[in-house]
Amino acid sequence: MKGIQLKTLTIISEGNEDQGGLAAQSRTHSSASLRQELSFRARMLAKSDGLLHDSTMGTVPSIIFGKDDRGRHGNFHSDSYAKVCERPEWSRRLSKTHTAYKRARARADWEWKELDCANSSDALLMNVFCHPDTFSDGRVATMLGVEADAVPVFGYKPRTPLQRGRDCTEIDLKLGSLLIEAKLTETGFQQARPSLIDRYRDIDEVFDRRDLPASGNAYAGYQLIRGTLAAYATGESFCVLCDGRRADLIEAWYKVLRAVISCDLRPRLKLLTWQELASVLPLTLTAFLEDKYGIRGCPNNRHV
Repeated sequence: MKGIQLKTLTIISEGNEDQGGLAAQSRTHSSASLRQELSFRARMLAKSDGLLHDSTMGTVPSIIFGKDDRGRHGNFHSDSYAKVCERPEWSRRLSKTHTAYKRARARADWEWKELDCANSSDALLMNVFCHPDTFSDGRVATMLGVEADAVPVFGYKPRTPLQRGRDCTEIDLKLGSLLIEAKLTETGFQQARPSLIDRYRDIDEVFDRRDLPASGNAYAGYQLIRGTLAAYATGESFCVLCDGRRADLIEAWYKVLRAVISCDLRPRLKLLTWQELASVLPLTLTAFLEDKYGIRGCPNNRHV
């Protein structure tokens, strides 16, 4: 596949399978190794700043932050957290209980929430797009190809048409006419049995199903397939936002893109790394991202 740059988002076109250095980061990670690094960073941050925190059980425990008696929440930049708490449609996302809390209830000092976890891609997404200065100079809007006054909608349901009815699954973020699926330490984009894929009205107009990646008796990249179909149905764009150190996630997106047969849709399917995005974010936020996540902005908006 050949990458063509448009507003620093990578559009995929037919050609050879050279990814142009996209996945060739100075340091690559698997899901497990990145989770381990982020847990280490979170533990060091919690200790150095005296932040309320706990940890899950397991071989690689995840760090869980909480809101302390000074109003600080270690999983969020302070300015982003203040904005999240101001808007009910955003703050509601803070209330979903973490799945590990049920097992740790006896020893936990507070009810853990999903966005308390240091490895949460949703928390990272809100840290970036809820920060009051993210869109202040226009560079982020230009990079994403959206209006500067676009309001983030988290957990958006595009209601993609099925053969009967509409899909009720969520996409992580809608920003103007851009749909975003965000990843950090997740192992992949989920799998789906063929009967789930068969439900979508436009599946054969968008994909050559023979080229879709499969694992056993299931299609790989289910979330990518759903996002692509949502973009086709709505006329909007779909972007995968992931860590540049996760070459496996980048390759998974390329594999799904190879199966897209709609020429009109292809230019609206994009890829952006957190590192590229960090290069145009406010300085206080980029410092937070580097300390907490090891995400460093790409010089001149180029892949590291």
